[in-house]
Amino acid sequence: MHKGMVSLVTGGASGLGRATAERLVKQGGKVVLLDIQGTRLKEVTKEIGDDAVAVTGSITSEDDVKKALDITKDKFGRLDTLVNCAGQSITHQIYNFNKDLPSTLADFTKIININTVGTFNTIRLSAGLIGKNEPDANGQRGVIVNTASTIAYEGDIGQAAYAASTAAIIGMTLPIARDLASKGIRVVTIAPGIFDTPLTSYLPEKMREFIKRMTPFPSRLGKPEEFAHLVTTIVENPMLNGEVIRLDGAQRWFPL
Repeated sequence: MHKGMVSLVTGGASGLGRATAERLVKQGGKVVLLDIQGTRLKEVTKEIGDDAVAVTGSITSEDDVKKALDITKDKFGRLDTLVNCAGQSITHQIYNFNKDLPSTLADFTKIININTVGTFNTIRLSAGLIGKNEPDANGQRGVIVNTASTIAYEGDIGQAAYAASTAAIIGMTLPIARDLASKGIRVVTIAPGIFDTPLTSYLPEKMREFIKRMTPFPSRLGKPEEFAHLVTTIVENPMLNGEVIRLDGAQRWFPL
């Protein structure tokens, strides 16, 4: 990873996004963090230091993402890497037979809009700025790293919306990599297992113990720093492209 690399990290106020931003800066990079959690985002950015800039906004908004890109260009002159960590989860069974009610279409649509449409939105808008870079010795101009989930492969009860939204991110990885190949922009998706982030903080201890049993080694929840480590590994390895990488300690789900 070259010193001074400029990255846009979505969902940067907490969890995987925060850990990624911190690692990128520690390795000599500059980061712009985009998140809807404005107050927390400013606190995190301040803690990271002068090489981090906060932008409050939603990945589903064209205006907000364009604003983040404009600030990236004004502040640092270019964009080398986009890391998509922003996302949301929801758990609803598709039909409640006790109450004789289907799950709401609004809940399903919301998750698809944030996770799938939001990821696509940041990619389509960031690609233009990354494509303006001078290519390196490999002909590379930049890298895009997306976040999906192992739930895309092995979703459990109540996870239809989250599974569908992250499976779509996996499905568009290769075609977008092919779309951007002529400009030397790589696209790779990480599919993490269950990580210890604010997204999973609501899980009861019984569920956490179950997750640990489902994870052969190491038998625990993933650490955000381990996700961040993989992001920088992807950036450093020019042959990784169009691929989805599971990061889960061999975790596999079995029906409860």
